[in-house]
Amino acid sequence: MTYTRTTCLAAVSMLLQPSLMMVAQAGSPQTSIPQTSITQTSITQTSEPQTQTTQADAPQPRFALSAPVRSDVAQTAVRLDIPHSSNPIKAYRPTEVAPANLANSASLDAHIHDGLLEISLKDAIELALQNNLDLAIARYNIPIADADILRTRAGGFNRGVNTGVVQNTPGGGVGGFGASAAGAGAGGTSGGAGGAGTGASGLVQSTLGGGTQVNSYDPLITGDFRVQHSTSPLSNLSIYGVPTLRDNLINGDIGYQQAFGTGTTIGVSYNGNRQTTNSPFSFLTPTLNSSFQFQVQQPLLAGFGLGPNLRYLRVAQNTKKISDEAFEFQVVTTVTQIANLYWDLVAAYEDEQVKARSFDFANSTLESGRKQLALQAIPALDVMKDEGEVAKAEQDLTIAKSALQFQELLIKNALTKNLDDTTLEAMPVRPTDLSTVTGGAAVEADAPTENIIADALGRRLELKIATTNLKNRDISRVALNNALLPTVNLIGTFGGVGLAGVPNEAAGVTSTVPVGYGGSFENAFNNSAPNYYVGLNVAIPIRNRQAKSDQYRSELETRQAEIQLQQQRKQIRIEVRNAQYALQQSGARVGAAMKARDLAARTFDITGKEQQLGAGSAQETLVSRQALATAESALVAARTAYQKSRVELQRAIGTTLEANGVSVESARSGAQTVQAANVVQ
Repeated sequence: MTYTRTTCLAAVSMLLQPSLMMVAQAGSPQTSIPQTSITQTSITQTSEPQTQTTQADAPQPRFALSAPVRSDVAQTAVRLDIPHSSNPIKAYRPTEVAPANLANSASLDAHIHDGLLEISLKDAIELALQNNLDLAIARYNIPIADADILRTRAGGFNRGVNTGVVQNTPGGGVGGFGASAAGAGAGGTSGGAGGAGTGASGLVQSTLGGGTQVNSYDPLITGDFRVQHSTSPLSNLSIYGVPTLRDNLINGDIGYQQAFGTGTTIGVSYNGNRQTTNSPFSFLTPTLNSSFQFQVQQPLLAGFGLGPNLRYLRVAQNTKKISDEAFEFQVVTTVTQIANLYWDLVAAYEDEQVKARSFDFANSTLESGRKQLALQAIPALDVMKDEGEVAKAEQDLTIAKSALQFQELLIKNALTKNLDDTTLEAMPVRPTDLSTVTGGAAVEADAPTENIIADALGRRLELKIATTNLKNRDISRVALNNALLPTVNLIGTFGGVGLAGVPNEAAGVTSTVPVGYGGSFENAFNNSAPNYYVGLNVAIPIRNRQAKSDQYRSELETRQAEIQLQQQRKQIRIEVRNAQYALQQSGARVGAAMKARDLAARTFDITGKEQQLGAGSAQETLVSRQALATAESALVAARTAYQKSRVELQRAIGTTLEANGVSVESARSGAQTVQAANVVQ
């Protein structure tokens, strides 16, 4: 790789200078890491004044983390909302969802320069919010929750939504003391009565949505029309007056049914028919019949009221809220993962540079030794030792390069929708925000620990999800308490009958009914032949063990969820404290590593000068150079741990999105542009 060779040559030239300055970082200026006031830190240098200051330790330029929204980013917006239409015919036509866009966002190309993918932390987060497949999967849960609301508005049971966090992107593990269970306590995967069964994080939620049956709130119109002809041979003429009875029937039925949130159901039906026969004994031919019936049924005990009958809708509305919170939780998790991946990449990149400088110096020492051997100024054994050092440095460099390539692959996988392009897959990634931390003493957060914990308890989405889930459990408890009652339904019907027809002259009778069908229809509704009844439908289950089991199980599941919520609160307190401790410890490690690196640099400087004056050997200089490389690698690891500790503290407190300028609303569409966080490193 051209950029690596250039960097290595620059390192050799810098190492030959007496100041022993580290290689200047090439590329664009570094971008400071967004941080909230809670995690802003000032690491004070407590060691003796440094004699040398490397460019890597110099104060870095600060840039606002803001950028104009690119037109290509706006084109990646995805709308998955359920379409609504005033056209009634649309209700009977399928609605298709457009195939997922699996192409990488066009903004990815803007970060490719001279065959390198150059990204800052802000760029990495922005690309992840556009392309990361974990987020793309999670986006579908929001319209799925909307579909559940639409279904439950019609009286259907809620099918449930997966509110767990998707973590299929490898690398960048999330969580400090113990990563919170994804979607713990969300309860979004359950459907109606007898739903998911086991729930999440040891919770049982099999009774979520249980209770009495809920009828459809969508009006239902039914109709039936038929024409029938029948022929029946007869054994005698005494009943119908013909040896074969022929009957023709035209019949039509129409009905309307609907249920309401109080448990009330109504039904209206109308029947009309026309019948003709070849029997001379029939008084009317054709005979025209009309009838209608209006029925009302109202539960008085089990199934009475809005609570049991609207529980599916209320659970679905709460689950929609949970899905919104869970998506925000997904964004937090993804941003945290990307930040960790980015700092792992920075660590691999910087460590590879350290190993490259060490390898180049070992090569330079070997070449110098060979020249001196040719002049018989040194023994051959010294050259053999130099060759051994080169082999060891080459091995370290090979390992560092493979580690860097793997981290490049991990972050490219996290920032793209596909890696089908072999050029992109093989393209090196260069981070522009390096893990520079000035100073090195212990780190303290600005705010008191208890204030930070209180803030975390108000911000953490796991608690919000679990609290909303408890509301769903309360809804189910009320419905299952109602389901314990006996079934007592008040039923009332009212209807009318109308008759018409043409008198059969062969029968020799005088008819008192209208001749036409209009008269039959009018008589059905003019209360001339009313039919009505009022009654009670009672069902009392003896022992009632199934309903009692469900009701008590719901109580147990609710109390279990309450305990789990308290457990989450305790865990968050520990996570915040652990994140604080980790940040303090990593800050101290940075300070110690910087002192060790400076000491190793001074030692190397001294041994180099001694060698030039003839008071020291090349082997001693090589050993001191190895010690310097080890100290530089340790400093890289300490700085990376510090940056990742800040990321973890932000996650533990719940300020990840705010600290990184991420908007959840725009992240839903996949057209995210990271805004300025207005913070100073």
